[in-house]
Amino acid sequence: MRWVFLLLFATSVDKLIAQIPQAASLNPLITSWEVSGIVLDSARNSVPGATLILKYNTDSLSTSTNEDGIFVFKGVKSATFYLTVNSLGYKPITYHLLNDDRASKIILDPVMLVPDSRMLAQVTIDGTPNITYKTDTIEYRASGYQVREFATVDELLKKMEGMQVSRDGTLTHQGELITKARLNGRDFLGGDVSSTIKNLPAEIVEKVQIVNDYGDQVARTGIKEGEPKKILNLTTKVDRSIGNMARINTGAGNNERYEGQLFGTRINANETIGLNANLSNTVNGIANPEFNSNKPISNNAMNLANSGGTTQTLNPTFSYSNTLNEKIYINLSYSYNNSQINSINKTDLQQFSTLGTTFSKNEENQNINNKIHSFTSLFEYEINKANFLRISPKLTYHTSSSDNNLSSMQSGLIHQNQYGLNKNNSTVPDIGGVLFYQHIFNKLGRNFTVQLSSDISNQNNDTEQNTRVTYFENDSDLILKDSLIHQQINNENQINNYRASTTYSEPLSTKSKLQFNGQINYRSYDNSKITSDIISGNISNPIDSLSNSYNYSFIETRLALNYLFTERKYNFSLGVNAIPTVLEGTGANHSTHKTNFNLIPIARFQYQWSNQHLFQINYSGSPIEPNFNQLQPVRDVSNPQNSIIGNPDLKPSFTHTINANYNRYIANSQFAYSVRLNTTFINDQVVRNLLLIEDAYNSLKYETHFLNLDGDYSFNANYSLSKQFSSRKYYFALDGLISNMHSISMSNNLKNTTSIWRYIERFGPRMQPTDWLEINPYLSYDVIKSTNSIPSSSDINTQTFAFNIDGNIYLPKGFHFGYYASKNYRSGIGTNITKNPFVLNTYLEKRFSNKIGATLRLEAFDIFNQNNFINRIITENSIIDTQTNTLSRYFMITFGMNLQKWSGTPQQNGQPLPRRGDGSFIRQ
Repeated sequence: MRWVFLLLFATSVDKLIAQIPQAASLNPLITSWEVSGIVLDSARNSVPGATLILKYNTDSLSTSTNEDGIFVFKGVKSATFYLTVNSLGYKPITYHLLNDDRASKIILDPVMLVPDSRMLAQVTIDGTPNITYKTDTIEYRASGYQVREFATVDELLKKMEGMQVSRDGTLTHQGELITKARLNGRDFLGGDVSSTIKNLPAEIVEKVQIVNDYGDQVARTGIKEGEPKKILNLTTKVDRSIGNMARINTGAGNNERYEGQLFGTRINANETIGLNANLSNTVNGIANPEFNSNKPISNNAMNLANSGGTTQTLNPTFSYSNTLNEKIYINLSYSYNNSQINSINKTDLQQFSTLGTTFSKNEENQNINNKIHSFTSLFEYEINKANFLRISPKLTYHTSSSDNNLSSMQSGLIHQNQYGLNKNNSTVPDIGGVLFYQHIFNKLGRNFTVQLSSDISNQNNDTEQNTRVTYFENDSDLILKDSLIHQQINNENQINNYRASTTYSEPLSTKSKLQFNGQINYRSYDNSKITSDIISGNISNPIDSLSNSYNYSFIETRLALNYLFTERKYNFSLGVNAIPTVLEGTGANHSTHKTNFNLIPIARFQYQWSNQHLFQINYSGSPIEPNFNQLQPVRDVSNPQNSIIGNPDLKPSFTHTINANYNRYIANSQFAYSVRLNTTFINDQVVRNLLLIEDAYNSLKYETHFLNLDGDYSFNANYSLSKQFSSRKYYFALDGLISNMHSISMSNNLKNTTSIWRYIERFGPRMQPTDWLEINPYLSYDVIKSTNSIPSSSDINTQTFAFNIDGNIYLPKGFHFGYYASKNYRSGIGTNITKNPFVLNTYLEKRFSNKIGATLRLEAFDIFNQNNFINRIITENSIIDTQTNTLSRYFMITFGMNLQKWSGTPQQNGQPLPRRGDGSFIRQ
């Protein structure tokens, strides 16, 4: 509406000036004019995407209205012209306009469109753009994307610009991983993304929001600190905010495959009950090249693909959230996860050093049993308009046991064979919570907060290691010596993490604030390790020289002061953050005390041309303390061929990060593009110095030491382009990545520099030319180049071309055929392990009843039994190629039901409840 008033005011002023004699607008030298205006509907709402044609003499110009309904013609050669306006759902209209030619800028009266009654039965008139950019939020309008009846949210997300949904339900947006899911602003099913998007029906969703979440304290105060996490928030349609739904699936297949699922939810405005239970024995980690390229690149290694074994899983989750009254809100969640994983990994390893290269062929058989109980809760109390209190305790209990059979055959610089059995048992109880209080003063914008948090965990880990090492003479098969190591290692690590934070915001004007943030983070680590030799009769004999007790703590203080200025189109924060740190520890007749001080800027800037056009850039920095293995000064021989000796004189490292992103959505062209940049520099990075030393048998073994070095940095640039055609029947997406990771390490006391470049290009159209056919091809090209300053190392140039296609064919009488196919071509990996797999999955489904959503499905997985993807990891001194037994060819028959009933709009006293921007309802 603001544009309506501005244009009416400008038009009135222009006409008033034109009536004044001897006005300065009289200018016979004007040869071209700029013509602008606004297009409105009968309710005086702006109409974006309307098409306008301006004709004069024998020439014509055309344009479209922007997201605010505004249009502009430039270079018009006559002040007299015809203007024709067209927009879907409205009657076309033509004006013959004779304008005053004494001013070079002509502002027209608002163009009013009338609905076309002949089209009302066919289309819904809604000119709202499908994407809106807000501060820290990108919002998608769900009704702008067409999905079939009974579709789930993941199918809706796949049609949205910048979204990538993997087959296991992992979600990324513009290359960044989404870490939590919410429904109407509140965590749903404990925030599990996969369970939320694969089960909630798409038909209930009004908006999809991707939120940069800085934490609850920032959400209440606006004082930002650190880097945000990506959160998915789904808001329900008003008439789908009361209802019930249940989804039941059960299936069985060959090779002892089975699965079962029960999902249910009850929604009543802010009251949400969620239940999701899964029981399965299926493949863990079928590689999916469509999503592998989207995995973020870490600063320590580069991972090229997925792999896994087979997994038996039992995973029930329950959540309940509700606004009990206008003052109290609660959110409770409990989950249990029991997973039993079996995998056989075959690994080819190249390990570089200044003395040469060691080649290893490893085979590992793992059996892992994990059990995790997790309880989280949140209580909010709106004491009054000036005071707010939030308490959120949590409790986790994790137990794990594993058996690991390993064989390793080494050649090259080191010629040895290792055979071993490791057994491990661990328990990790973890308890913590957050208390947050806010006071809002009478002066608008002035507020004060205090937040206290704690997290206490105590990990007990017992490992039995039984390893035989066979030594060979140089390159021959002549055995020199056998060595047997049979040890029991008992670790106990208690971690106490406490944080206190306070903020104060003082408004200086209607547009500016002065903000203060002070916090203290205290982390203490109490660690003990007892290493014992196991001799005959399973008698343990402690080894004092290999046992250790080392306690240390890290105190990080932050004192930040910044100035925030907010205008209609832009805002910025400028300030300074003082970060003193103290690292101290004692143990093994050695103590350390290290202090450090960093003074870093606070710098954030955002410019928003419109709700569909945004640019942001910000800087952040944070210290990272060394871990126990890096600090403890006692030799750790858990791996007999690579002992670890910590350095208690290490300093904490400090990471500097700059993020920038640019987003643009052109509503009338249904075209979106974005660019995201990230760069990280690390001071005093803790790096490894990998030494090769002689052992007792005149052979060599590794010994790892640690030190601080500068020079680590990384750079990432992502882009994405997407375009919708033919009423969104065709969607084309092109995106890419270029990144560089530059890391520093040491080999035999000599500096080693590793540089890894990665280039990715992906093209993924989604096509639905008719109601019964969906075709979604996908092409990707992935290049990884790695260089290493160690002379004996090998440069890497790995190239992967992947072609995927999936889709659906909807047949008469409720039949539905679906398919997924993937073919990979890879070069740059050793010829003895290079694979170009072709994976084909298909299913045929029959729907029996729309009322209860009953379906029967027959599925076939990996029909050609070629799921043999290579998992490559590149580190600063090694290349690791791994294959895993996925046993992924199997057949399964499943039966499912989808029951749902939605009963209306939340009301209070006969009136619909108002809503916040995140979809939550406001009870009055």
